[in-house]
Amino acid sequence: MKRNYLKKLLALGMVSSMIFSLITGCTKEKEAVTLTAAEEMIKLNESNPLNIVDDKYGTFYEVFVYSFCDSDRDGVGDIQGLISKLDYINDGDSSTTTDLNCNGIWLMPVNPSPTYHKYDVTDYYGIDEEYGTLDDFKELIEECHKRGIKVIMDMVMNHSSSEHPYFKTAVEYLKTLADDEEPDPTVCPEVSYYNFTKTALSGYSNVSGTDWYYEARFWSGMPDFNLDNEAVRQEFKDIAAYWLDMGVDGFRMDAVTSYYTGADDSNIEALAWFNDAVKEINPDAYIVAECWTDYTTYAKYYKSGIDSLFDFDFSNNSGTIAKVVNGRSSAYAYANAIISHEELYASYSSSYINAPFYSNHDMGRSAGYYAGDTAEAKTKLGAALNILMSGNVFIYYGEELGMKGSGIDENKRGAMYWSKDEDAEGMCDGPENIEDIEQKYDSYEEQSESNESIYTYYKQAIRLRNSFPVIGRGTTTLLEDISSKTICAYTKTSDDYDSVLIIFNTGTEEETIDLSAYTDEYSTLSGMLITGDTTATLKDNTLTLPSYGLVILTK
Repeated sequence: MKRNYLKKLLALGMVSSMIFSLITGCTKEKEAVTLTAAEEMIKLNESNPLNIVDDKYGTFYEVFVYSFCDSDRDGVGDIQGLISKLDYINDGDSSTTTDLNCNGIWLMPVNPSPTYHKYDVTDYYGIDEEYGTLDDFKELIEECHKRGIKVIMDMVMNHSSSEHPYFKTAVEYLKTLADDEEPDPTVCPEVSYYNFTKTALSGYSNVSGTDWYYEARFWSGMPDFNLDNEAVRQEFKDIAAYWLDMGVDGFRMDAVTSYYTGADDSNIEALAWFNDAVKEINPDAYIVAECWTDYTTYAKYYKSGIDSLFDFDFSNNSGTIAKVVNGRSSAYAYANAIISHEELYASYSSSYINAPFYSNHDMGRSAGYYAGDTAEAKTKLGAALNILMSGNVFIYYGEELGMKGSGIDENKRGAMYWSKDEDAEGMCDGPENIEDIEQKYDSYEEQSESNESIYTYYKQAIRLRNSFPVIGRGTTTLLEDISSKTICAYTKTSDDYDSVLIIFNTGTEEETIDLSAYTDEYSTLSGMLITGDTTATLKDNTLTLPSYGLVILTK
């Protein structure tokens, strides 16, 4: 009797254990498939196959080699350091998700120069010894192309260094002239390569020990070239050919409004000449220009025939993006600004490719545009509004980590924040005069392990851009009926690619949006970028969009 009773108890115990195991097993299984909001975002976005088109509409990463990655532990970044980090930018494998998936690099000047920034060149055919050798550079080009990364170089055509042999030869010649003697270019051709005069004009510097002056609009160490001189133009054509033959894919043109001071038409002509010279060598070469002025003026520079102009109107803490994200402008002002720019640029060039950017080496970094409890969310959304613009988008190194840097130029060009350990492999010292900057967000080491980080958000935004080609190539139309002060809804359409509907929320509260008028064409939630703990949902023609969230809808 007792034995049977014990058997029953044991049997019940076994059943209970089995039930407990089943219950806990189910719980564990349920926990395994319960995703965080960030994980849901990643899962949705990565369900879209990449569709990267081999054209001039891409995602470029601006690199200041000096501060990016140091391979020889001298504190200065170098080309070998950059090579070691190419897989961070793009590993060339579309099946991986550990790289940014940028398909272009803009190299700030790498030519020999007496300054850290290297915008005063002494040899247009060389590589600064701080950065490495020509062989290192050739290896960089080869390794980039293996990964599908295009490389463009800074072309500083407005001025050289005062240490350039041409300028030094001209100055030495001027010092030999008598007081009443005019320079003779047949005796010293270099004297006509620059703009010399005996009149002390604004923007001119004195040739020490003489009564001669030379044009140097930026500073005395950067004498302006005379771009009316045919020998100077031929030299720059030869320089372009030299680097194109080495495999460079194009050029970023520095300071094009300064070629001829206050003379846009002359600047456009010089830019058109250079564009023609480059395209004669390589018709597929890409040219983008820095024309730092108001957009109605820089739009005219598309008459030169170059591919792109940086869209300054959307950049910096006073640009369209920051105004919209900070609530200083209505959300729909973003789409309206894009539309007005598209129409204006097209009036000057049917083949224009806009070059949106958010910050660069001359501006305070974008993480500093926002403050308070919503700063990180705004930093993320602002990045998305840059990355999802039409054209060839540019991202400044370190922005994807939310790096800080403002004030003097050196602060804006600080060491890439690979690690909190300043002695970690690859870490640079940054420019000599840089001020102490306490970073607000974690380094790459921490952020790469977090689904909620700014770094992960950047990767997701770039992923969406690379999944839907119409985002970079489409024409924008604002949907006024569902846009508001905090909601911007607009479509991107193109004859060549499927259209998308993009909606974002700049408000601090969740919004519900009736999409019943558009669900025949945009019925699928295909991508999202969120900044908090709540995902976006689309149910019964109603979109629920969290604060600072963004969604992409397709057919």
